[in-house]
Amino acid sequence: MKAVIQRVSHASVTIEGKKVSEIQNGLLVLLGIEDADAKEDIEWLSGKIANLRIFGDAEGVMNLSVKDVAGDIIVVSQFTLHASTKKGNRPSYIKASKPDIAIPLYESFVRQMEADLGKKIQTGEFGADMKVALLNDGPVTIIFDTKNKE
Repeated sequence: MKAVIQRVSHASVTIEGKKVSEIQNGLLVLLGIEDADAKEDIEWLSGKIANLRIFGDAEGVMNLSVKDVAGDIIVVSQFTLHASTKKGNRPSYIKASKPDIAIPLYESFVRQMEADLGKKIQTGEFGADMKVALLNDGPVTIIFDTKNKE
């Protein structure tokens, strides 16, 4: 799994002109899934995101997690995180999972994220043409790859 985490002042997802998700202070998580992903990837990534200390404390130091600040999360599926640009100028998405594999993993990730956060999270809609709006706070953007845990 690959994830791009953005600390946001607010974020929303709109599909066909209808706003389906909206948060204020929290995290926008763009999630890419590949066939090799498993329960261990879901648990590791969700735990890292829920406990990632990227929110400012009283002194303005990034010492607090989204849980600590009672923030919210939106998770949006994004197969393009697995783009390969090695050959030519048109990206290949061969590593990105097809819906029959990706949807159950995406749904499992959302459930795990809710358990780790201790509350409901917002989502986009898997496979939909989504308009994602956000105000990146900081900006703070972190990239995770469960196959390369650095």
